Amino acid sequence: MAGTEKTEALDKDMDRIRGACHCGSVRFQVCLTNGLHTARRCSCSYCRMRGAIAVSADISGIVIEQGEAFLTLYQFNTMTAKHYFCSRCGIYTHHQRRSNPSQYGVNVACLEGLSPFDFEEVPVNDGVAHPSDRKGESGPVLAGVLKFIPADR
Repeated sequence: MAGTEKTEALDKDMDRIRGACHCGSVRFQVCLTNGLHTARRCSCSYCRMRGAIAVSADISGIVIEQGEAFLTLYQFNTMTAKHYFCSRCGIYTHHQRRSNPSQYGVNVACLEGLSPFDFEEVPVNDGVAHPSDRKGESGPVLAGVLKFIPADR
């Protein structure tokens, strides 16, 4: 399988990286909040279907360098989260988080030189019981862990 082989250790402490959608119409630079340590998935209805691994960046930490006009917005349910994707190729690039509207979740697959398969384990947050919907509770609840186990060659 192409794209699943690791040639070097993943630098989870990286802070600044470039990204793009699949067709390259949307290009951006992002300053990550706590590097790749924030990698996660979500179990809400939208994220289950989207299937992306996201990392965090402050709202001021992402700069769209090219193709802002190609970004399309999708919102649902409470209309708080703002999910952006390229109107040409359909790839989700980032979203403004519902649980923390001062941050973006950025699609790891759009980041230069990274793949979702670079992560051996990724925590999956319970998006069905979203932190904003749980009275008196805060923070994400772990729904499980997604593992990538490469096939032996």
